[in-house]
Amino acid sequence: MTARRPAPTAPLAPTRLFGTDGIRGVANEPPLTAELALRLGRVAGRQLAERAGRGTRRPALLVGRDTRVSGPLLEHAFVAGVLSVGVDAWVGGVLPTPAVALLIPRMGAIGGAVLSASHNPFQDNGIKLFGADGGKLPDACEEAIESELGAEQGALPSGRALGRLRPVAAAERRYVEAVRESVPAGFALSGMRLILDCAHGATYRVGPRLFRSLGAEVTLIGGRPSGTNINERVGALHPEALQAQVRATGGGALGLAFDGDGDRLIVVDEAGEVRDGDHVLAVCAGALVARGALRGGVVVATVMANLGLERALQDLGVGMVRAPVGDRYVLETMRERQANLGGEQSGHVIFLDHGPAGDALVTALQLLRVVRETGRPLQALAAVVKKCPQILLNVPVRTKPALAGLRPVEEAVTRWERALDGRARILLRYSGTEPLARIMVEGDDQMAIETAAQDIAAALRAEIGASA
Repeated sequence: MTARRPAPTAPLAPTRLFGTDGIRGVANEPPLTAELALRLGRVAGRQLAERAGRGTRRPALLVGRDTRVSGPLLEHAFVAGVLSVGVDAWVGGVLPTPAVALLIPRMGAIGGAVLSASHNPFQDNGIKLFGADGGKLPDACEEAIESELGAEQGALPSGRALGRLRPVAAAERRYVEAVRESVPAGFALSGMRLILDCAHGATYRVGPRLFRSLGAEVTLIGGRPSGTNINERVGALHPEALQAQVRATGGGALGLAFDGDGDRLIVVDEAGEVRDGDHVLAVCAGALVARGALRGGVVVATVMANLGLERALQDLGVGMVRAPVGDRYVLETMRERQANLGGEQSGHVIFLDHGPAGDALVTALQLLRVVRETGRPLQALAAVVKKCPQILLNVPVRTKPALAGLRPVEEAVTRWERALDGRARILLRYSGTEPLARIMVEGDDQMAIETAAQDIAAALRAEIGASA
């Protein structure tokens, strides 16, 4: 496998608010203030209403949030902005991000928003925007919204023209019902022992509700949100407690770890081993092939997907298409290739037949369906992916110039391309939400890829590294 040279990456403008997953930052500090949320509600409400055109009823946005203490602050400000431009706000309260994405088209909303910083610590928060189809807004739409944020707001409606606020008390129930539709009628998990780690986040009610409704025996951890404990040593990024619980429980128990907003799934198999998005994609692709239900003949992954996944898919006669990192880019590529399965190693998996976004609960159900229908333990099913060693390093940076223009970094990559003689894959990219450069080196020789990653990281630090 040939190495990848640093991809040209345009520097982010200093005023750029939207990253790869909406606007994110420390809540109540610039830029993520209540004032910004208010203005964003106005601009997004107005622009989404214009895109929807005139209909037979008032335009409405569906709004949800996770369990962070700052959630109500930003939610109320955003909703006030929406109402102030004559657009209704349907407020679902604490909901997973994929619940909002799934319910937007079902409820006939013109779009929606989720107040969440996903897997980040509690002091962070974010605002993600969705279109009428439940998909995240394309870059061009976000750029149009951002360009208008700094402009004069113009005249605002008053009187009867103001938007109405409507709490959606049935949002959780409707979401659970929609997720259950992703498996055949009569499907049950009776006798299955599941341990759910809900990260003290948005799935802490809907997760247990879903799996218990299907007959599973559920043990819950990470299910007592305080507003300040979301993702704290629990959830998809911290599966250690879940691994310990699965091993202590025994008896074929499986562990399911979600992140703070419920779009990411990491699984712990019967032996207590962590299985990530690469394993889920391979197992579910095999099941779809067996059912004759895999569309497009490909699975869409990202540039971060392990070579072991690519080899496993080849054994199935399935191609793998690599998209840029970010579930929005996975979704765009899936639509281009008419594929119905795609996702990321980090646990965002999209089953396009069942929803427009990565959904941890849908993903878990699809995986458990394979376990139940084949009668095989997950440990055996996941063994089709034989992972190549992969090193991931994050380098804090003070700026984000195009990586292709950093000569010492290019020279380090070229030097290791020659040394590894085409037996490794090297990828450099910037984080879309943090001041980090990410380095991935993958190959069969653990010591060589570790040395390569450290050498390239040193070159990056020397050029653009942030001071301690």
